[in-house]
Amino acid sequence: MSTQVKREGSPIQPPQVVEMSWDPITRIVGSLGIYTKIDFKQRKVVECYSTSSIFRGYSIFMKGKDPRDSHFITSRICGICGDNHATCSVYTQNMAYGVKPPNLGEWILNLGEAAEYMFDHNIFQENLVGVDFCEQMVRETNPSVLERAEKTPAPHADAHGYRTIADIMRSLNPFTGDFYREALQMSRLTREKFCLMEGRHVHPSTLYPGGVGTVATVQLFTDYLVRLMKYVEFMKKVIPLHDDLFDFFYQALPGYEKVGQREVLLGCWGSFQDPDVCDYDYRTMDKWGRAMFVTPGIVVDNELVTTSLVDINLGIRILLGSSYYQDWENERTFVDRDPLGNPIDKHHPWNQTTIPRPQKRDFQTNYSWVMSPRWLDKRSGKHLALDTGGGPLARLWTTALAGIVDLGGYIKATGNSVKIRLPKTALKPEVEFEWKIPPWSNALERDRARSYFQAYSAAVALYCVEKALGEIRAGRTKTWSDFTVPKEAIGCGFHEAVRGVLSHHMVIENGKIANYHPYPPTPWNASVRDIYGTPGPYEDAVQNTPIFEENGPDNFKGIDIMRTVRSFDPCLPCGVHMYLGKDKELQVVHSPTFGGAL
Repeated sequence: MSTQVKREGSPIQPPQVVEMSWDPITRIVGSLGIYTKIDFKQRKVVECYSTSSIFRGYSIFMKGKDPRDSHFITSRICGICGDNHATCSVYTQNMAYGVKPPNLGEWILNLGEAAEYMFDHNIFQENLVGVDFCEQMVRETNPSVLERAEKTPAPHADAHGYRTIADIMRSLNPFTGDFYREALQMSRLTREKFCLMEGRHVHPSTLYPGGVGTVATVQLFTDYLVRLMKYVEFMKKVIPLHDDLFDFFYQALPGYEKVGQREVLLGCWGSFQDPDVCDYDYRTMDKWGRAMFVTPGIVVDNELVTTSLVDINLGIRILLGSSYYQDWENERTFVDRDPLGNPIDKHHPWNQTTIPRPQKRDFQTNYSWVMSPRWLDKRSGKHLALDTGGGPLARLWTTALAGIVDLGGYIKATGNSVKIRLPKTALKPEVEFEWKIPPWSNALERDRARSYFQAYSAAVALYCVEKALGEIRAGRTKTWSDFTVPKEAIGCGFHEAVRGVLSHHMVIENGKIANYHPYPPTPWNASVRDIYGTPGPYEDAVQNTPIFEENGPDNFKGIDIMRTVRSFDPCLPCGVHMYLGKDKELQVVHSPTFGGAL
């Protein structure tokens, strides 16, 4: 983590306002920069800009490719959640080809994605976000808080084994904390579960349009289940531990709910298909979308605006705003209307033409390679800067409000909460956790939701294992359906990457890809100010965030800003891929950055 401090004393910028930047800020890939102005007298951030040095050229070099290769290619967009891209691309191809996978193939895919959520959320929460709350970090930034933590008993000590809040913090110290190390071991089990279903992590080898190539046997699901039950037992420790930790910060630092808080503007595209309902036909997309085991939806100020995937699709707009691109208004239109006859906007992904325009960064004009995806709310006519809540917050919020999901006693959405039942394990009895809709969309609640969604994913996996074994016992062992690639077609896939909303839009002409646009959660969360001046979610969440860190400008670490940005689970790809012409490609690889010193 590099911090640059610049002081200016002009009338426009009084002496107490200090410019500070963290570039890179992420502990995963070093391509996200956060530039701020902090008023140390008022103890708050007064201005924030989110920048990215990465140009994603996939929408350019996908053109002309065989559409059957799209899931293998787009998987390489990211070295962390590549399987989410492969899955979303397969969904897109299924629609374009008009193919429905066998039920068993769908259950296997669900189990692979559940394992990915468990793996990624676990390692990010405990080994990356957890460092921001560990004893070493709190000692350096808020020593008075650590002193109070030493004297504060942990309410759920009987469930997780740590007597005080300070003991929890010590367990999160990187490489020395026992909970930190235990989580690393658990990440190995979750990755093994994934490989059982999808062959390889993170770029699956057994995913195809029409189903999967995984050989389905009772032994396969038994091997998965053995690992899953160990994870289920681990969850009975994880959720109480994080509830104690996050609740303590609200108590120790009154007003901490304002850190990372923004208006409730959440988007979720849904996850886990129900093969008894899903046929991948666009014309029935609303029906099978609502049958997903994570309900798609858009929440504005705790109102569930829609659960319709068709509405979600039609409302997507790609605005340029302060990014390094030229508008494509004068380029060709690929799709005039969707299969239901609804008009498609020029700035919809189906019609986007990517025209990069590299330039010098200027915070008054253009300053990032990230565009500004928005969702048009027809009620108000506003282009909403939706965020994903880091993924889990939006998923749980929309599912809770919709009140649709009811998975065989494992998960129940109530209208204002989600109940998650985890069965008896080797050392712990059956437990029911209930995630309740919080009063805020802020940093701590994004982090808390990540713990609960790990349990949610485990419960979904238990349900899907039962369904898969039922298919095998009934003799229905087919996992793949044949298909042909049409000369002309369009398709769209909606899924949830670990960090939130993921969509792929494809246009096929003459049997080849004519247009292809993947939109993962990063462009939504890390988007820049759009053409209407609306800041992106990172920018909005950091701006006006109060500063609780006890250090002054000379020794400022920006922990409240770090917690805000990392609560979104920020992840940008680890390489720039730029298409230069026929058979030429330039790759500039950035080394992973872990944020430097604690």
